[in-house]
Amino acid sequence: MNHTIQHTGIERERVQALLARERAEYAQRNPKSQVMSTRAAPQLMFGVPLHWMNDWSTPFALHVAQAQGAQLTDVDGHTLADFCLGDTGAMFGHSPAVVAEALATQARHGLTTMLPNEDASVVGELLAQHFGLPKWQFAMTASDANRFLLRWVRAATGRRTLLVFNGCYHGTVDDVFVDLVDGQPTQRASLLGQVHDLTATTRVVEFNDLAALALGDVACVLAEPVMTNIGMVLPEPGYWAQAQDIIRRHGSLLVLDETHTLSSGPGGYTRAHGLQPDAVVVGKALGGGMPCAAYGFSAALAERAEAAKRAAPSGHSGIGTTLTANSLATVAMRATLTHLMTPQVFAPMHALAEQLAAGLRTIIARHSLPWCVTQVGARAEFQFCPQPPRNGSQAEAVMDAELEHALHLALLNRCVLITPFHNMMLVCPDTTQMHVQRLLTAFDAVLTALTATTDS
Repeated sequence: MNHTIQHTGIERERVQALLARERAEYAQRNPKSQVMSTRAAPQLMFGVPLHWMNDWSTPFALHVAQAQGAQLTDVDGHTLADFCLGDTGAMFGHSPAVVAEALATQARHGLTTMLPNEDASVVGELLAQHFGLPKWQFAMTASDANRFLLRWVRAATGRRTLLVFNGCYHGTVDDVFVDLVDGQPTQRASLLGQVHDLTATTRVVEFNDLAALALGDVACVLAEPVMTNIGMVLPEPGYWAQAQDIIRRHGSLLVLDETHTLSSGPGGYTRAHGLQPDAVVVGKALGGGMPCAAYGFSAALAERAEAAKRAAPSGHSGIGTTLTANSLATVAMRATLTHLMTPQVFAPMHALAEQLAAGLRTIIARHSLPWCVTQVGARAEFQFCPQPPRNGSQAEAVMDAELEHALHLALLNRCVLITPFHNMMLVCPDTTQMHVQRLLTAFDAVLTALTATTDS
């Protein structure tokens, strides 16, 4: 047989054979999920309430019965060690007791009023303490927070142009869906229904390339301090210190999206590494799983933004939604910031993530695969290259969707869940060494199936 070895070190035929076996195994293990998927098909587009739920490697959607702590139970009774955690939305575990209790209490006293309460003031104070920025506004999602911040920044600076990094992800903000294709800014073809030319007001450069930061009239640089959604891409030593100087020299602003890098600690990557952005976005995990987000301003930016609003004609600003800062969201943020976003909670998460990363490296080396492992706080990821990529183009080049699907599905069939997008794993306060060992054991078994020597 002619075996095709990919850059991943795995024969393509083995990947395809494993994927076929695991799909059959999944169908056999999950009859109730299959029935529920069939039931949903006539009413729900693509058979799911959000089409992203079809991005899992499963032949039909896995349906959840319960999620608690670091585990979820599907409708067929399998208890899974969950390292996806709602793609970070449940970074502090599923249904944390302090958040669930706060929600239950508040639910008896009102759900939404479009008016502030004491919780909002306390959350503002806590956010300022955690992230070092004095002024805050709320949103329902990090996508909204990023979108709203771009409006504030453009209004405050009088500049239209945004700069992002190739391969970035900032939720559903249209402006960021521009990639470098053969070195040229190109609007992403997957962006449905877009009628405007985004390249007119969005510039895109490679991460870690200081020479590319020729900003000119750029209003702001919008970035994750560590790229996390094209596989993790770490900043090179000294990158952010020099980048911040360049951004300031051009009169531009730095907006850091901490939605995923919040795994770095109670003040995100920003406080853990001493960065000084003009604005910060925090979402997903901020409410312990409740839909909510917040974005903070430096004093100088807040003053300019407030002046722009006061000088503008009356009417809708295009910023905010009716349910923003509803009573449930604010009480959830207060509980999370007070009880979960603390050094005492993060320290064991980080220690366990280090054990997970070390275990992954050991298994990868045992199977002689040219893969690397990267860790950012409670988050770890393996990538199909010997050294961590330094920019989005390199990270995209080493991706292998078919191998990812095979690995993810094989782990799921062994009762371990990781994020369906690339190979990310997240540790929460309820994750134990037992959960980590279950993942490592399953990972070792799957790699054995992919690499074991056989007669050709």
